[in-house]
Amino acid sequence: MEQLTLPKDFFFGAAMSGPQTEGEWKSGGKLENLWDLWSNLELDAFHNRVGSYGGNDFTRRHNEDFQIFKDLGLTSFRTSIQWSRLLDEDGNVNPEGEKYYHELFADAAASGLECFVNLYHFDMPAYLFRRGGWENREVVEAYANYAAKAFELFGKEIRCWFTFNEPIVEPDQRYQNGVWYPYLHNFNRAKVVQYNISVAHSLAVAAYRRAKAAGLMREDSRIGLINCFTPPYTRENPSEADLEAVRMTDGINNRWWLDLVTKGELPADVLDSLASRGVELPIRPGDAEILAQGKVDWLGCNYYHPERVQAPSREVDESGCPVFAEPYVWPEAKMNESRGWEIYPKGIYDFGMKLKNEYPELEFFVSENGMGVEHEWDFRDAETGVIQDDYRIEFVREHLAWIARAIADGANLVGYHYWAVVDNWSWSNAFKNRYGFVEVDLEDGYKRRLKKSANWLREVTKTHTLTVEEGK
Repeated sequence: MEQLTLPKDFFFGAAMSGPQTEGEWKSGGKLENLWDLWSNLELDAFHNRVGSYGGNDFTRRHNEDFQIFKDLGLTSFRTSIQWSRLLDEDGNVNPEGEKYYHELFADAAASGLECFVNLYHFDMPAYLFRRGGWENREVVEAYANYAAKAFELFGKEIRCWFTFNEPIVEPDQRYQNGVWYPYLHNFNRAKVVQYNISVAHSLAVAAYRRAKAAGLMREDSRIGLINCFTPPYTRENPSEADLEAVRMTDGINNRWWLDLVTKGELPADVLDSLASRGVELPIRPGDAEILAQGKVDWLGCNYYHPERVQAPSREVDESGCPVFAEPYVWPEAKMNESRGWEIYPKGIYDFGMKLKNEYPELEFFVSENGMGVEHEWDFRDAETGVIQDDYRIEFVREHLAWIARAIADGANLVGYHYWAVVDNWSWSNAFKNRYGFVEVDLEDGYKRRLKKSANWLREVTKTHTLTVEEGK
């Protein structure tokens, strides 16, 4: 067995989002967001017909959740402001929305928790989506206005800000893979969205810098970006075509954002490869100067699984989208069958080494990591009623072990937020896969109940030590 220690100042926290937890979808002047729109149009698209309306009852139960976080030894949590709750259709502040977040942040502070705030988590106001969403540069400018107002309103309350969560996901899920409404399969539109989100991020960072210079922010505040980073791997003894698949997978999903937040530019080789396949980005005069403002103070890394790729067998898919890589099935892969994702804890170490070697000045934390499991009630102890989620303990222990090794080997890695400490609503999957250390009982008024893993987590946050099998 191997005993590993995390630094004393390494922080633990909870990752969550506004649209997945708050509920109260029509109260307090909140506008319809894209998830509300989809829920109203097509409720059957959501697991067990559970749409966006309830979240996990966080609005009414947040003080209870804060006490749970504190009891588990967590010192921070990350949530998001909902654009659709804070502003009205004219881009002006909704007073009830402003009050909602002032009270939330005050309650967090009173509980002794630091709140990290993200500005966007896939939840565009529906009226802006109808105007073209991220394909429309006017919506990009509307986001910059929203960000500036959030900084002005809450700059003295919040230290840690983030512009976007997982900006790669909406281009993929909505515009390319057709998984989310409106089910599009258009690679060029997906890259237009990805590019415009990059511009939006940079405009928001510029707005943050202006607000800080004007004395509207805390002196110790900082700005970042959160993305889901998937280290790419390929077969042993790869061909040149396999390595090319790795280059483009890494370039579009990882280097695009890493270059943006450290260099203020997008990777030229990726842009050239996209252009060679007919992709037309809406680059405007002056955009280079805007992107140059996108450098951040630190980075959030969401890590769930690696990306295993190989050379594609075709130039385009059935929808006409260019194919740069195809999945490679690693024979030794360990899978989370509920989610269909490979469990590969060493990937977070490899990503940490990539940042150490290629982006050495960039501080980062693991901003999401978690294991979603279907039918967790099958693991409930008959006598105590407690879910025996030993699989989750193993998952987190092994990821934290590789985090400890990465830090020991020089990674600038400072903290860990678990997704999601309390079970929450998960987009079209609703409550299908449960992630929490804490159960939410939908049949008993959203009651919270600790799972076995919660007691294990409490000990880890207290001692900052782990005992694992060698190499695990």
